[in-house]
Amino acid sequence: MTEDLTPAEAYAAARARNAEQATALAPFRELYEFGLDPFQIEACQALEAGKGVLVAAPTGSGKTIVGEFAVHLALLQGRKCFYTTPIKALSNQKYADLVKRYGPGKVGLLTGDNSVNGDAPIIVMTTEVLRNMLYAGSQALSGLGYVVMDEVHYLSDRFRGAVWEEVIIHLPESVTLVSLSATVSNAEEFGDWLDTVRGDTEVIVSESRPVPLWQHVLAGRRMYDLFEEETDHGGRAASRREVNPDLMRLARTENTRTYNPRERRRGKMVREADRERERRQRSRIWTPGRPEVIERLDAEGLLPAITFIFSRAACEAAVQQCLYAGLRLNDDDARQRVREIVEERTASIPSEDLHVLGYYEWLEALERGIAAHHAGMLPTFKEVVEELFVRGLVKAVFATETLALGINMPARSVVLEKLVKWNGEQHADITPGEYTQLTGRAGRRGIDVEGHAVVLWQRGLDPGHLAGLAGTRTYPLRSSFKPSYNMAVNLVDQFGRHRSRELLETSFAQFQADRSVVGISRQVQKNEEGLQGYKEGMTCHLGDFEEYARLRRDLKDRETELAKQGAAQRRAQAAASLERLKTGDVIHVPTGKFAGLALVLDPGIPAGRTNGHRGFEHHDGPRPLVLTAERQVKRLASIDFPVPVEALERMRIPKSFNPRSPQSRRDLASALRTKAGHINPERHRRDRSAAADDREIARLRTALRAHPCHGCDEREDHARWAERYHRLQRDTRQLERRIEGRTNTIARTFDRIVALLTELDYLRGDDVTDNGKRLARLYGELDLLASECLREGVWEGLNPAELAACVSALVYEARQADDAVAPKLPTGKAKAALGEMVRIWGRLDALEEEFRINQAEGVGQREPDLGFAWAAYQWASDKGLDEVLREAEMPAGDFVRWCKQVIDVLGQIAAAAPKENSTVSKNARKAVESLLRGVVAYSSVG
Repeated sequence: MTEDLTPAEAYAAARARNAEQATALAPFRELYEFGLDPFQIEACQALEAGKGVLVAAPTGSGKTIVGEFAVHLALLQGRKCFYTTPIKALSNQKYADLVKRYGPGKVGLLTGDNSVNGDAPIIVMTTEVLRNMLYAGSQALSGLGYVVMDEVHYLSDRFRGAVWEEVIIHLPESVTLVSLSATVSNAEEFGDWLDTVRGDTEVIVSESRPVPLWQHVLAGRRMYDLFEEETDHGGRAASRREVNPDLMRLARTENTRTYNPRERRRGKMVREADRERERRQRSRIWTPGRPEVIERLDAEGLLPAITFIFSRAACEAAVQQCLYAGLRLNDDDARQRVREIVEERTASIPSEDLHVLGYYEWLEALERGIAAHHAGMLPTFKEVVEELFVRGLVKAVFATETLALGINMPARSVVLEKLVKWNGEQHADITPGEYTQLTGRAGRRGIDVEGHAVVLWQRGLDPGHLAGLAGTRTYPLRSSFKPSYNMAVNLVDQFGRHRSRELLETSFAQFQADRSVVGISRQVQKNEEGLQGYKEGMTCHLGDFEEYARLRRDLKDRETELAKQGAAQRRAQAAASLERLKTGDVIHVPTGKFAGLALVLDPGIPAGRTNGHRGFEHHDGPRPLVLTAERQVKRLASIDFPVPVEALERMRIPKSFNPRSPQSRRDLASALRTKAGHINPERHRRDRSAAADDREIARLRTALRAHPCHGCDEREDHARWAERYHRLQRDTRQLERRIEGRTNTIARTFDRIVALLTELDYLRGDDVTDNGKRLARLYGELDLLASECLREGVWEGLNPAELAACVSALVYEARQADDAVAPKLPTGKAKAALGEMVRIWGRLDALEEEFRINQAEGVGQREPDLGFAWAAYQWASDKGLDEVLREAEMPAGDFVRWCKQVIDVLGQIAAAAPKENSTVSKNARKAVESLLRGVVAYSSVG
């Protein structure tokens, strides 16, 4: 190639090479065995030029290399670099990677429960740790040159997302920000905001995966490609991908078939040939079992694989199913290596705890190359699974979606059992963003030529919907930023109220709200132009048609209102008549599928007529259980009784009557027909319409007839234009209200929080009181409750174990609400203190309502959850792991995680509590020592 260059071109190329060699990027590139991708080079060059960068690229594309270049630049310049991640597991992993490259002397780790080499020039930390350092004005910020925010798209997280925005807004201007994100559809919008708050920021978006991804559906014995790749005459793949027609045909056939082997044609058996054809068809299509799927992937060379199952219990069950099926994916050498690694990593765990943790069953599965991975596992166990998977010693992992959140565990294949998951409130379809995140694990760079995403066939699967998930590779980044009490006192302390308000107005949340207002404002302008046109169309030469149209609308609204009142009155009368029914009443069901004669077997009135609980709710009305004259036993609803019902007769129901017995039903129905079959029910007479006697309706009708426009020949044409005018005017007012609601929303919420804190004497104008300074050191969802408990001395006199129990209520949240059983609590002082905490929360909750601080919007204090208090008390009282886990009915991983969160808050309380005339600070430190033992201590990565 160089021989073809002219002397001038060769000279220019040589200069370019020399210039590149003089950059920091050149030696950095030599650290990697592979060449950098164009988007990585572009981002690194922008960083070296002094710009901030936002890199949005698919999972597994290598965007962290840009973050590592920031580390490289910081060391070259003699400055610090903080590398932040959203979860501790990611921090631990990144710490290990950087130590391997730069040595333990240059790298530190801060994750709340771990502090390793905190003065190092490179520190890996969770984002919350950096936020707390910024508010505390930590000395560690001195000399900070770069901050890498890995997985910055976490700012969409409704629980923790605000932390990312706080950090971005409050970092010193001298710090260069490196934001690494999954592919999001509004990267430019996010980049514009970063440009506004951080200065010159380069947005680099890459949508190409480094390893191509093939999408499949596994149905029965056949693996279908999801897409049929179309090619042009040059043999290149076309940009438009069609769904595989074979898969579409299969879906139509399967989803429309309603075959039931017990079904019989009237008078005939289903023909044997039909049944045989049905059996053959069904034998081809089924949802493969978990061991079957792994065997199939193994046979086709598609392991290692991660199977995503949206349930912890199901992940464990899947491992057991593979063991029972005799699945073995490792040879003897691999089994021996697995055992050596596992024994080395778990050597510090006492032998008595191993049995409690299910160690031996877990080890057996690992030796076979099979494992589960979910948040309920002990952190040490999860880390071992991750290490073995990366080494190729575990080939099949069954995981919940938490594994998809950035942990470096790439696989050749990813399997999705279902496209529906429980979101905490209901079973919902996974989103395109979630699908992209999950399937992004498929395809290991430098190892696999291609990755594979396999969705298991389920009855009702829509290939078109799946293609939409697979084809929509991006999702929008939406801010979840909301001010908190702790944020408010910290901001006012540093900047005063006015400047704090201005800072909050620079949040991404307000930036997005303001941008959406621009579009709405444009729509309002268009609507106003349309209103002018409609006004001309309804102009009448006889008078003011707008006034006439208003009379017509008022008349219609009044008639509708009276009709609704009449219907509500009839429903109330019908419900009251149902409440009067008794067992043995013979009634006539007026309408519906079961209209006709019926005998009341049970009036269906709930005991105590309670509201707000499951079952037959009183607001739905009584649900009488009846026997119809046609021998059917059915529970009716209020919809079956549009008019009141009266008992026509009374009958005695035999004690021997069994509603499940056809003979019993037949005998009682026969007696019913004999007793009341001749009675003709009275027809319910409808009451005179309220509209007939309504004075307002009479007045409006008189005014309408007297109006000049009533006699216009084109009245109905004008009326149609007037109706359009009214509808558009109503829509325009709604848009204007939306604009008003979105403008200064963050600042308005901040004002309400400041007003409440002023009421409680945490703030006095721009001054933060001693109470406020205490609150400034308490981070967490229940920051204000913790501060009030300290102020009122609720925890004074508690021993360390009792204090741990109380503090657990500030952090713990049950995975599923269970109000049926009250949680077990420690007795004595701890129980009294927990009760006092709930009382204080009730007072704060009432105050929040008064100041219009809405928990539904993510602001305010939720009710403390006492569900972990007994477990925390037991563990801090030196009880054994077996006893604590058995009584808590909680997986070891959850137990460790909640203990660590309690330890974190206890550390904050130790720092915030008064040092004189108080036992709280000393006992909080002792409680930390009591909790930080056994599994809780050795599950920390150091």
